[in-house]
Amino acid sequence: MGNFAVSLKRLVEKVSLEVTYAPCELDKISVEIAEVNRPGLFLTGYYDYFDKLRLQIMGLAEMNFLAGLAPEKRRERLDQLFRQQPPAVIVCRSEELEPFPEMLELAQQHKVALLRSNEMTCTLMGSLISVLNLELAPRITRHGVLVEVYGEGILILGDSGIGKSELAIELVKRGHRLVADDAVELRKVSNRQIMGTAPENIRHFIELRGVGIVNVARVFGVGAVKVSESIDLVVQLEAWDPTKNYQRTGLESEYYDILGVNIPSTIIPVSPGRNLAVVLETAAINNRQKKMGYNAAKELLIRLGLNDTMD
Repeated sequence: MGNFAVSLKRLVEKVSLEVTYAPCELDKISVEIAEVNRPGLFLTGYYDYFDKLRLQIMGLAEMNFLAGLAPEKRRERLDQLFRQQPPAVIVCRSEELEPFPEMLELAQQHKVALLRSNEMTCTLMGSLISVLNLELAPRITRHGVLVEVYGEGILILGDSGIGKSELAIELVKRGHRLVADDAVELRKVSNRQIMGTAPENIRHFIELRGVGIVNVARVFGVGAVKVSESIDLVVQLEAWDPTKNYQRTGLESEYYDILGVNIPSTIIPVSPGRNLAVVLETAAINNRQKKMGYNAAKELLIRLGLNDTMD
């Protein structure tokens, strides 16, 4: 897990931005941190704590402040900003705010991209930060299968040959959706959420031993696949071990750590004659119920008189 970067080209595609000036191809300019900055204080002459790696966003306040300065003063302050060479300077509210002519000159002189957006400043900042958070999120790739079952994202892990892909195909046939087979890219998009997706080059292909490569979107239709899904449950498949105690009641919650986020987890033993697709569907529904505050195992204990509270 190293540092990630997102190109300005991707940001322009994802967020409503138009290019006024670019010193080179936009895919050659990268942003490496998810924070953005409004350089109001910097323009007043306070230069401490300025992070030049951030995108600089000029809103109504900044532009009106600059409009009130004498032309040479304005040029000097803008020169200080462009001299820092941030990844880009973005002027918001393009319907009412026009970049100053010297902004274009200085952008060209210091080779800094100058962009515009029709959005209001706060809206643009929100959109940019959410795209940056997703694109720059810490990530790992895991060998497994990701499916969406009844709206729950289930990451299926297990040794090679245990039957993960076969289980995924069975679930797709039952109306659920495949997100990734074999390699799952996992991104930590917040302190509580892991998003899973397939590497682009193998997206929606599945390998079935004895059959070969299958394009799930082509065979089962685009309704059978999904590009990304939040991970709600981790299911670990393993060969049945008669000496091992498997979860019988579901009273104890087990978790699987992905990038520091604890995801509810369960181990499902695989043996001939077990219909794993049905087991997984039931696990998905059960997981949903737990999130909604209902635990079947606890209710059974109360009914048996072994516990008197649903805490």
